[in-house]
Amino acid sequence: MGGALAVRQSLRLGMVAGERSGDLLAAAVLRGLRSSVGQLHACGVGGPAMREQGFDAWEDIERLSVMGYAAVFKRLPGLLALRARLARRLPNVLGDGVFVGIDAPDFNLGLEERLRRSGVRTVHFVSPSIWAWRRERIEVIRRAVDHMLLVFPFEQAIYDRAGISASYVGHPLADLLHPVDDPGPARARLGLDADPSVAVLALLPGSRQEEVRHLAGLFIDTALALYRSRPGLAFVLPAATPLIHQQIRALLAARRLPDRFPLTLVSGQSHLAMAAADAVLVASGTATLEAALIGRAMVIAYRMGALNYRLMRNRGYLPWIGLPNILANETLVPEFIQDAATPDRLARALFEWLDDAAGRERLRARFRDLGDTLRRNCAEQSAAAILEVARR
Repeated sequence: MGGALAVRQSLRLGMVAGERSGDLLAAAVLRGLRSSVGQLHACGVGGPAMREQGFDAWEDIERLSVMGYAAVFKRLPGLLALRARLARRLPNVLGDGVFVGIDAPDFNLGLEERLRRSGVRTVHFVSPSIWAWRRERIEVIRRAVDHMLLVFPFEQAIYDRAGISASYVGHPLADLLHPVDDPGPARARLGLDADPSVAVLALLPGSRQEEVRHLAGLFIDTALALYRSRPGLAFVLPAATPLIHQQIRALLAARRLPDRFPLTLVSGQSHLAMAAADAVLVASGTATLEAALIGRAMVIAYRMGALNYRLMRNRGYLPWIGLPNILANETLVPEFIQDAATPDRLARALFEWLDDAAGRERLRARFRDLGDTLRRNCAEQSAAAILEVARR
């Protein structure tokens, strides 16, 4: 698929996105569709980036931003009620339109299965990580989706073998983000020290409150360990949402930080924070891919509740959790999980990057190649695939 698309007169589109990354993915799809559809009515569950594209958000994306089995269990009745409401309402609103579930597979696949039984055509954008864990979900996908949109090239063979309609459309973040060689302009926009001899580290403890609860204190303690060894460093910490901003401010207030500790807390602007940095300490997830596309060396760290970790640790098939390592099929950047993630270990790994300019440059070259592989004009490719499903 690709090239100019024939303009369709109108399309009704249902969408459900989960978390900040899903909001950005869905917004890219909506942008692609708006250039190919005369009148596009899109509704469902979404966030601010989707609303900027004219999306009618019946419910906010925060309803689905849940991490871990324990948190899901607490909110399960509300999530099931929301899915039931959507399953009843969407068929009446969509008519001969299409439903597109954006990520959030535990919620969306069940909804898609119900919608498909009621006659709604369904597309799912971003395959669940069946190549990493829970391979049995391929049968749920078979029942739930008419077409799967894939963001990683190696996934196509998996779906071809399973006989499930799917297409690789590239990753929308690769179209949005490009390598940043000079951190100076980003530092200036964030009000950071413009002196190029001052090393800056970005701290990204996640975009969900539960993630931040487990990781923000660890990341701040790591920054303290780094600063005590090398006082000339500076730190920037982007808070993904206003609630997380408050959460981190409270955490900082409770810490005994040195006077004039050089940590800048900003609202949002995570991409700008990465561009301003020499290296990044980042939670596992989409942010690891964002840092790679911007061209930043990173250390990946992740912690979760003890129960969640016990349930999940034996269900994975890959030796990595970070997307740069998974996509390269080798350890490009270090990962520290659960008890291995300590301030001293993280600080040592970050110092290794800061003290190895040649190593950072070699990594940037690998990341440039990775971005080229993922850059496929995802918005247009996704729009073409969704319109093809709508014509069926």
